Amino acid sequence: MTRSGKLMLAALLLSAAALPALADGAARPVHVAPVHFEERKQSVTITGEVVARVETDLSFRVGGRITGWFVDVGDAVRQGQVLARLDPEEQKADVEAAEAGVRAAEAQLKLARANFDRQKSLLNDGISTRRDFDDAETALRTAESAREAAIAQRDTAKEVLSYTELRAPADGIVTARLAESGQVAQAAQTMFTIADTGPRDAVFNVYESLFFAQPAKDGVVVTLLSDDKVRTTGTVREVSPTIDSQTGTVRVKIAMDQTPPEMTLGASVVGVGALAPRRVAVVPWQALSGIDGKPALWIVDKAKNTVSLRPVEVLSFETGVALVSGGIEEGETYVADGTKLLRPGQTVTATEGTAQ
Repeated sequence: MTRSGKLMLAALLLSAAALPALADGAARPVHVAPVHFEERKQSVTITGEVVARVETDLSFRVGGRITGWFVDVGDAVRQGQVLARLDPEEQKADVEAAEAGVRAAEAQLKLARANFDRQKSLLNDGISTRRDFDDAETALRTAESAREAAIAQRDTAKEVLSYTELRAPADGIVTARLAESGQVAQAAQTMFTIADTGPRDAVFNVYESLFFAQPAKDGVVVTLLSDDKVRTTGTVREVSPTIDSQTGTVRVKIAMDQTPPEMTLGASVVGVGALAPRRVAVVPWQALSGIDGKPALWIVDKAKNTVSLRPVEVLSFETGVALVSGGIEEGETYVADGTKLLRPGQTVTATEGTAQ
């Protein structure tokens, strides 16, 4: 039962206790009604916001001092666009050293190849030995490997130099910026958050109690809070496995089938979802009493014209009525109005229908 329902029940109990008792044995005039169950579909309405389905945290792959940032929160960026830059002097020095290593390796390779060609010619003329030829061939293969290693080291140094520029991996919108000029950034430290311009979700914080109700198969209707004419439908895409300890809610993401252009990032939306129909009896508020802190109804024994107080299960409250899901049976008669002067075993004079 919701808190408002408990407060209403407490108020009914207090008002009943404050009324004076009537003489024992006197028949009380009451209005009664038959219990009738019906299938009732309920809906849940909650407020949330529009977020990008894909959000990427961007960071530099190397550390260094930031020399400039070129976008801010809310800016649209294109794939490959430079967002921020580090001081590249250290990486440039590494590239120059690697290029020098390549030149040295190429010189060694040139010398080894010339020596190999000479030993090969001498061996064919019978002047050199097989051992000298094999040594020259080994030196050539070593020089070739050293050159390949130097080239790889140079390419790696150039790639690390490119890491001093932070670029957008895809088209999107900047939703967070944590970079400042002059700041010393560490490798993998988040600098920007980019929201992809692709599909978007509606995110809602749902109370845990709603998960105990069986949802309908229909999707969720998402409406723009500022303009209820802008709406779309969606389905549940993700449910957080944890509960927020402060709010007691669970984060639920709704994948919208289509995203109207008015539903921009951060826009407030209203989600309406239907619960599976429940078999309930609709009774007026004034029919409810209480027993042991639980809601109850006065049930009429038609044979004796007496009443007894029976606890019932209230599914929820609506305007002017309560939806009772258990504790009573189809066809039974309950006191719909005039419950304040009743006590268990009280004789009543029944009138069909609620008081006007």
